[in-house]
Formats: sequence, C-alpha cells, structure tokens
Amino acid sequence: MLAKMTSKNQLTLPKSVTQAVALAEYFDVEVRAGQIILTPVRIQRGDAVRAKLAELALTEVDLVQAVGWARAPAAAPAYAAEPAAPYKPTKP
Repeated sequence: MLAKMTSKNQLTLPKSVTQAVALAEYFDVEVRAGQIILTPVRIQRGDAVRAKLAELALTEVDLVQAVGWARAPAAAPAYAAEPAAPYKPTKP
C-alpha cells in the first residue's frame, strides 16, 4: 500500500491499515533504520483517570501512606560484617 505525503507533510493512512490497529487517534512516531514506525497510543483522559481512582476507593489515609512510602529513603545496602580483629599480614 502507498500513502502520499502532501505539501504540508501530512499522510493519509489507508483505511485498511487504521482498521487493523483499531481506532487510534494518536500515534507514537519513531525513525528506525530509515523507516518511520507508527505505534498506536491510547491517551488517558482525565475522566478515565478519575473513574479509575473512584473504582479503587482510595482514602486520604491511603494517599498519605503511599506518598510517605514513595518519599522514604531507600534502605541502606547490607554489607558483610567487619572482621572482629584488624587484618595483620604474616611475614613469609
């Protein structure tokens, strides 16, 4: 299939192509090895986000705990215990 670029750098995609990827309004555009790659992207609307939050039934306490967890410093990595006595090399 061919798609012609207009003088305004616009492309019209063939209907069969757009039907194959469902009804996408937005596409991520990437250039890879001289090819243009279009990937359909689903944009989350504010109403969808609010509906999901309502579905989760989060409370103010839940949010405070989540923010506290996210802001907590990472736990220090565990290191091997120090030797009981300092190292003293032996002479050969």
